[in-house]
Amino acid sequence: MHLQFVGSGDAFGSGGRLATCFHVAGERANFLIDCGASSLIGLKRLGIARDAIDTILVSHFHGDHFGGIPYFVLDSHFSKRTRPLVIAGPPGIEGWYLRALEAAFERFSEIKLAFDLQLVTLPERTATTLGTLRVTPFPVVHGNSGGPFYAYRIEVEDRVIAYSGDTEWTDTLTEVARDADLFVIECYAYDKPIRNHLNLKTIEHNLARLGARKLVLTHMNDDMLAMRHKVAHVTASDGMVIDL
Repeated sequence: MHLQFVGSGDAFGSGGRLATCFHVAGERANFLIDCGASSLIGLKRLGIARDAIDTILVSHFHGDHFGGIPYFVLDSHFSKRTRPLVIAGPPGIEGWYLRALEAAFERFSEIKLAFDLQLVTLPERTATTLGTLRVTPFPVVHGNSGGPFYAYRIEVEDRVIAYSGDTEWTDTLTEVARDADLFVIECYAYDKPIRNHLNLKTIEHNLARLGARKLVLTHMNDDMLAMRHKVAHVTASDGMVIDL
């Protein structure tokens, strides 16, 4: 099994990176974690078969994490996808999906899709089975618009993948990351406190409490990217593959 960073950037394309999107593929599992606005470009650039993807997990409804959904659905429809697709995320996903689709392509939501699409609301702190995945969302802290905001703990093929979503520090992250095989954590800034986001100083202060086997930093701004040479941890880049 591996996780590939289709996009590892922030909302502003810092460092020329694409918006957040991770592709996970194993013997049976094939899914995305987030689908930011540029995700379809990244998927095609990397030669990832979109028709093989069963599930898209959405951490929250900001455009750099959710804005690629309309383009993924449109491409799937016109490429004659037949494989069912599940898009799962926080409460409100049905309304956000329709608004995003209509904003991108007026009246496209009225078209009968060429494939079966299921929108699934995931309750927080409750394990939900989605095909080969057992997904538990945890609430995190990322402001007042575009939420609710989730971090994810994903059990798949005898491994645990954890993802922070976008958030400032919250002790909930220790529950998400505990004993995970991989914890992908946003690290927006190097040492400057920025509301609703994490910085490296805060992550390192709490590192022993996280307890994940492997840590990868993502969603970095320009200042954080400029300091990567001083960082002991793995930092994500577009196209990077992490084997699990």
